[in-house]
Parts: sequence; C-alpha cells; structure tokens
Amino acid sequence: MDTHSLKTKFEQLGARAKVRPLVRNRWQRQVSGPIVIDIGNDRRGEFFDIQARDNADVSVLDLQPKDRHLLLMVRQVPDRAGLPDIKDKFLCGHDERHWFVAGVPENASVSTVITAKEALKPELVRDLERGKKGKRKKRHRRKTDTFIRQGEWFFIPAPGIAPDEKLVLRNEPLRRGGGKPHLCSSLYRMGGTTVYVCRQSPNGLTQQEFDALVKENPQASKWNWRVMQREPTVFVRGTVSHADHATILLGGWHRVAMNTENQSRAMSSVAFLD
Repeated sequence: MDTHSLKTKFEQLGARAKVRPLVRNRWQRQVSGPIVIDIGNDRRGEFFDIQARDNADVSVLDLQPKDRHLLLMVRQVPDRAGLPDIKDKFLCGHDERHWFVAGVPENASVSTVITAKEALKPELVRDLERGKKGKRKKRHRRKTDTFIRQGEWFFIPAPGIAPDEKLVLRNEPLRRGGGKPHLCSSLYRMGGTTVYVCRQSPNGLTQQEFDALVKENPQASKWNWRVMQREPTVFVRGTVSHADHATILLGGWHRVAMNTENQSRAMSSVAFLD
C-alpha cells in the first residue's frame, strides 16, 4: 500500500488521513478484512483513521474533489486458489458538517463516486427514480422531488397515510445499531418483528435468541432491555433532528428507508457510526 499516495488523495478532498498498522484487541468487534476505517478526532479536528495490514492492497477508484468524496477499494486474494479476488469498496466523503465512511454493497456494479451513491440508496428510492429525466448528479442532493435525506435515513412522501393518532409516538428515536439517534417528533410503526434491545445487544434479539441467552446467562435477564420492532414499516412527520445534521421538517407523513450499507460485507470493516 502506498501510504503517501493515499494520504495525498484524501488531502485533495480537504481531509486528513492517518494510516497505521491494524491492531486487534478484545474490545474491537470481529473484523476479517485487512483494514478498519473510522473517523477520528484530535486537536486539529476530524480525520480518517485507517488501520491496515502491511500487505493491504488499497486503491482509490474515483476522486471527486469538488464533491468532497472518493471511492476506496480494498482487494484481498482468497485463501483457496482459483477463486476471484475479494473486493470491498468504501465511500469516503463529507456530509453536511462531518466526514463519514460507508461500506458499499458488493452486489452492485460500482466504480465511481456517483455509482456508489446510487448503490447506497434504498431499493424503494431507486424504484421511484427509475425512468425519471434529469441530471443524475441532482438525484444525489439531500432534498429531491423523491426524498429528503438526513445521514443514512431517507424520507419518502406518503400522502395516503392517516394513522390513528393514538398509535403515533412522540419524540421517538431512529437508530442504526449503536449510532447516535435521529429524534422524530412524530413516528408511526406498522408490522415488523418483536426484538429485545439493550446496550449489550443494540441490534436486538428475537424471542428465541433472547430465551437462549437468558438460559445460558440468567443474569442477562436483569439487563436494561427494551421491546422494539425490527424492520417495521415506519412513517414520520414533523421534525427530525440529529447532533451531526441540520434539523429537517416534514410537512406530512413520510415513509422511512435506511441506506443499503448494512447489506455490504465491507460494513464489518467500518468502525464509524453516524
């Protein structure tokens, strides 16, 4: 890996990158790849914190200085001969106030910043945009005629929704894993799978998984569990606020869809959470 060249590419975005050897420790979640990327912070501000093995094959596929984004690829040679190389791709850039990194789904054909942004859009958004005319670049703004975006969450107008106000939750958080919540003034959930959530299991456990955990570790029943719904259909209205983003105002009900990063293998190499 050419560390100097990699740092120079990030400098062209107006960002800093620190590259250091990959360190494994017991507090770090299991990472199988040759790299871990996070957003660090020091006296000079934010920087891309890149931990990599000495033999890591890291390259920049596309660099867009005006847009302040680049597409990074990490190539691995598989253990078994005859298999194709494993390629993980990461979109690194600036969104509103902060730098970010996101794993890009492997099932998408991605070679540029634009195609990476397209691949990270929820399928619902891509379906609504299909066949629409206009410049592709304009479809990646935070507000279009199809959606309003805040971080990894997309809000799509749903004018036909009229839920019972008794079922509408006030000041309800939207959260992905252990990330900071996006606080919604009015939120309505429909369907989904019931899960148990706590600090030790931020992504939630199904009833079967919860029962198995308590059987193995009875003390786990005393953890601060909350009952939530996994993958329900979610609608929000009013304000949506987040510490790292400008507050948005949704005049009517909007359906919520998350970006597709959680479908990527590369996400396991991303320590950053919005």
